[in-house]
Amino acid sequence: MKRTFVIGDIHGGLLALKQVLSKVSINQSDRLIFLGDYVDGWSESAQVIDFLIDLEVKHECIFIKGNHDSWCEDWLMGKLANEIWLFHGGKSTVKSYQNYSPDQKQKHLTFFNRMKNFYVDSENRLFIHAGFSSMHGPEKEHYESNYSWDRTLWEMALTMDKHVKKDSVFYPKRLKLFNEIYIGHTPTLYYDISTPMNAINVWNIDTGAAFKGSLSILEITSKEFWQSEPVYTLYPHEEGRN
Repeated sequence: MKRTFVIGDIHGGLLALKQVLSKVSINQSDRLIFLGDYVDGWSESAQVIDFLIDLEVKHECIFIKGNHDSWCEDWLMGKLANEIWLFHGGKSTVKSYQNYSPDQKQKHLTFFNRMKNFYVDSENRLFIHAGFSSMHGPEKEHYESNYSWDRTLWEMALTMDKHVKKDSVFYPKRLKLFNEIYIGHTPTLYYDISTPMNAINVWNIDTGAAFKGSLSILEITSKEFWQSEPVYTLYPHEEGRN
């Protein structure tokens, strides 16, 4: 039976990524959907990208681009490092590339270039890093940056009145477009929750791996999930984004 797993924001935590993948015993028929933010935080950002490139050879993988990935992509393209990026984990990413050759960096840039802004599967489930603002869906989004930055979709789902019926004119049109929506970007730790969260039909899989949380992987049919140890315990001599 083919399973689909969705993986939250990794933020340079290669040890945590290896942990969660070992817990679910990935087989050849499984599909892995990564929700973005592979870099910035722990010390192995470049090594995470190496691992994912190799993983894609053996398994069906879909890679969504996060806002931190866009920053790293710009830097790999030769643009001046964004000061905001450096402050929010970019320094550790730059350091992780210090022994990489131009050819290795180019290989990674090619990988970043082909990441998807979003993905919709055959069951009309949307996978996106942050969200979208258009009532007509992400393909009609006017500002591409919303794919990796928007938080209004998640905040709307969180605060929505559960008594509003789906056929009501007050039911948010964005939530009607897809059967389910899977996001990262906003750590569940913000709400004092350390596990994946569900609000209406939106699932948030970012459980704060960049900070004091764990990395999570969730099987989308059963909603069963697995987590790494808190990532900061795997990198005891580092600060991550704390």
